[in-house]
Amino acid sequence: PGRAPPAPARRRFSIVRARAVAPPRRPPIARRRFAETVRITFVTHDGSEEWAVTGDVGDTVLEAALEHDVDIEAACGGELACSTCHVICTQELYESLGDVDEEEEDMLDLAWGLEDTSRLCCQIKITPDLDGARFVLPEEPDI
Repeated sequence: PGRAPPAPARRRFSIVRARAVAPPRRPPIARRRFAETVRITFVTHDGSEEWAVTGDVGDTVLEAALEHDVDIEAACGGELACSTCHVICTQELYESLGDVDEEEEDMLDLAWGLEDTSRLCCQIKITPDLDGARFVLPEEPDI
């Protein structure tokens, strides 16, 4: 009877020296990249008023117009649901913009003062090639 219970196993501890650790770095503050801008001009149908504006590449021509208080209605807010942002382009500019899709053509059919080179400016993306472009605002109907 004389056996003693076994001694508990010795736990091994290691001592690790704590190193001074710098707090985790915060990610850098996101800096807004300045978008490339182009100059665009809007002119009334009779040439009596002119707005020289700048627009950011990637925005629409409508966004540039509204940002600079150009006298354009844009009733649908650029959702391709009306024709109130209708503009008239020169032939050269019109051809450089690419094909008009079917939805835009349907809306243009409702536009007042439609010309062969009419476009909805909510559908025209600003590119560097538009620098210096001139858009004519159609005559408003006398209602």
